[in-house]
Amino acid sequence: MNPSGNILFLLLLPVATAQITPGSCSGCGPLSLPLLAGLVAIDAVVSFLIVIVVFVCARPRSRPTQEDNKVYINMPGRG
Repeated sequence: MNPSGNILFLLLLPVATAQITPGSCSGCGPLSLPLLAGLVAIDAVVSFLIVIVVFVCARPRSRPTQEDNKVYINMPGRG
């Protein structure tokens, strides 16, 4: 989506939300406080795990040192 399309979307979003009547959700029930707290806690734990996985995968790894005295057949300039 181009930038002008994003701006148009943001301008039309209030119009679209005004078309929805309050209470039009059929079969929706209220969320209890323990359920809501559990959802927030699980969301925080999963987000923390994602951050940890990204950190572990993105950190530089130690590489073994190359020995320059080895002879490589298919590498020009070596040996």
